[in-house]
Amino acid sequence: MIKTDILIIGAGPTGLFTVFEAGLLKLKCHLIDSLPVPGGQCSEIYPKKPIYDIPSQPEILAGDLVDKLLEQIRPFNPTYTLGEKVLKMDKISENQFITTTNKGTKVKSSIIAIAGGLGCFEPRKPLIDNIENYEGKGIDYIIKDPEKYNDKKVVIAGGGDSALDWTIFLSDKARSLTLVHRRNEFRGAFDSVEKVQTLKNKGVIDVITPAEINSIKGDNKLKEVLIQKEGVFKNVETDYFIPLFGLTPKLGPLSDWGLEIENNSIKVNNSLDYQTNIPGVYAIGDINTYPGKLKLILCGFHEATLMCQSAFKRIHPNKKNVLKYTTVTGIHGFDGSKKESPKSTIKAIK
Repeated sequence: MIKTDILIIGAGPTGLFTVFEAGLLKLKCHLIDSLPVPGGQCSEIYPKKPIYDIPSQPEILAGDLVDKLLEQIRPFNPTYTLGEKVLKMDKISENQFITTTNKGTKVKSSIIAIAGGLGCFEPRKPLIDNIENYEGKGIDYIIKDPEKYNDKKVVIAGGGDSALDWTIFLSDKARSLTLVHRRNEFRGAFDSVEKVQTLKNKGVIDVITPAEINSIKGDNKLKEVLIQKEGVFKNVETDYFIPLFGLTPKLGPLSDWGLEIENNSIKVNNSLDYQTNIPGVYAIGDINTYPGKLKLILCGFHEATLMCQSAFKRIHPNKKNVLKYTTVTGIHGFDGSKKESPKSTIKAIK
């Protein structure tokens, strides 16, 4: 039986940052994730995808963000159960839970923080005949290694942030790049749309809208896609076709825990601490929902911070928590080390 203060289900960016915020409160964390390494989708699906909305980082690759988060939480010595899925949660007392995985691992905790991202997921595939025949042979639903597209002909389909970001990132790597979207309007960030438009105007990429991929052709490997635009068909030779239509989320066993669910997400109280309808169980990051919810890593970090403050009060109801700023104390005072505190450099203004 593993014992910890907070059990974090999901070791993506939000789950990892929760360890840091909990560590500042001297709360121990154990993380469970079905993937074999920490980092969630950022590690497993798109480690080389650039992220542009992390404070102080004009651009950072998803995998590098995970590496920095792991470095940040290392002083707090979190423990992990990786490659296992959480199946069952039992509340044995007001402030005690026992959680069991598919491999029989049991974790006893005072708090459960569900940070499972989109939950279990699979890519949304376009309705194209025989597309399965080319999966792994020119059809990629997820970009793990962008270097494979160097000097290749690439066609990307989609209108969201992922399609736009990868179009921008691969524009100077691929021999040719075509972005296809079924509408003239894109759903992604306005800045990304502008960058794609600029690349098109310069002749770096081709953007075809409103259009769809009608069929694909090839022998043992993809050779060609047929693009339909307003009743007109165009054959485009390509080495890779990458449909980026998002992921289909599934909560899996979490949906049987008695949690209040809305649109395949877990409802939480965002006016206070992101607690679910089960006291002591919180949901943070992309897996939760509330009025005004934004599925951004930045928002997950904020939710994790407030959640940990609430968790401390539940675990130590009679202990007062005094907020300490890491800019003055560093983290040595929080992680239990005996290093001397850094000297304050604040000077009076005369």
